[in-house]
Amino acid sequence: MTHVTNTPYEALEVGQKASYTKTVEERHIQLFAELSGDRNPVHLDAEFAAKTLFKDRIAHGMFSGALISAAVACELPGPGTIYLGQQMSFQKPVKIGDTLTVRLEILEKLPKFKVRIATNVYNQNDELVVAGEAEILAPRKEQNVTLVELPTITVG
Repeated sequence: MTHVTNTPYEALEVGQKASYTKTVEERHIQLFAELSGDRNPVHLDAEFAAKTLFKDRIAHGMFSGALISAAVACELPGPGTIYLGQQMSFQKPVKIGDTLTVRLEILEKLPKFKVRIATNVYNQNDELVVAGEAEILAPRKEQNVTLVELPTITVG
């Protein structure tokens, strides 16, 4: 079990940082396609993808967005955070086997518990793949929570 303590608004500081890392697997692409309904062959069909400018299958852009959401929800500020908005710009393709690291940085504390956060995603070569910024509503009080363990889902 994973225990997480959030960072409430009053404890957040401009310049504060956190990160979240995940390696993109085949099953993630399959599950994301199922979940989202996005069955674009550039994500799922190697023969099709070989004829594109990417020359290989790529992960869904919003997969990186989902990792940003996980980083904000589980790392900084953590549980109790409410998303208000997210801006993303896709800089480079993400491929199966890439290890992505979401780097968060508190940019500005706004009135009424609102916070601006840099939400940039880098690959294993430290190349920026997604440039982003979020506006969130930070938790008002510190909470210790246990994250639910997820089942391993296999794609067949």
